[in-house]
Amino acid sequence: MTILQGSCHCGATKFEVQEAPESVTCCTCSYCSKRGSLWAYYTPDQFRLTTPVEDVATYQWNSRLIKHHFCATCGCSTYCESPDFRSGAPDFEHPRLSVNARLFDDFDLDAVPLETIDGKNLW
Repeated sequence: MTILQGSCHCGATKFEVQEAPESVTCCTCSYCSKRGSLWAYYTPDQFRLTTPVEDVATYQWNSRLIKHHFCATCGCSTYCESPDFRSGAPDFEHPRLSVNARLFDDFDLDAVPLETIDGKNLW
């Protein structure tokens, strides 16, 4: 099993995932486009926060279905927790984590396909 590590700019928020993403997603919703994140998706058991959760801040807006986490010190957008939306409706039985792939250590983002989600018009 390959473990990929990542961290925010200041290093106060660190995490690891069990494998490199096969693709990353650019969402065009107002939040994601302003943050500039590229998302890699995982199940909760594939993600591990390796620093204290107290160092993580959370922002929820509108429907409050998605927890947008960011470093409480430097503000880097780190990961999100949400229901699975792939069927079009929120599936609370199958939560997903979106990890900001820009924060992975020693990972070549150009080596994986980039998919765009039209979040600006979907939600």
